Amino acid sequence: MPLSRISPEVQHSVVSAEDGSFYQHHGIDWAELWKVTEESERMRGASTLTQQLVKSLFFTTHRNPLRKLCEYTLAPMADRILGKRRVLELYVNVVEWGPAGVFGVEEGAKFHYQVTALQLTREQASRMAAVLPAPRRWHPARMDDYSAIILARMGRVGW
Repeated sequence: MPLSRISPEVQHSVVSAEDGSFYQHHGIDWAELWKVTEESERMRGASTLTQQLVKSLFFTTHRNPLRKLCEYTLAPMADRILGKRRVLELYVNVVEWGPAGVFGVEEGAKFHYQVTALQLTREQASRMAAVLPAPRRWHPARMDDYSAIILARMGRVGW
């Protein structure tokens, strides 16, 4: 599904939820990575959209230091070769958006809201982006808190 047929609200929600510095880094967010390594009390990821795309296209989801090393090698190249718009386009089209078999934002929009990806509202888009960390377990209708955080992030950058 080309970005032109995906609601800008989805695009902004995904970036706000998954990689707030997406348009500033070159595949790897070194500042965020440094922050995460300094935070010993709380485990959280620092993978960029580009790294997640590389993982989805070429690797398994199993945690493996070798896989991470490959991501750090391939993500900057993918970012440079593909560009931000194409990385985002591919990302929203290959990730899971619901239970097993719901891949791609168009299928996710149909599954959760019975609309196309272009028809998703700001609220619906933020709720869908909120499930991305665990799309098989989480449902957009129950993502009130994280959806509100995503909407606030979007507002802070003028989206």
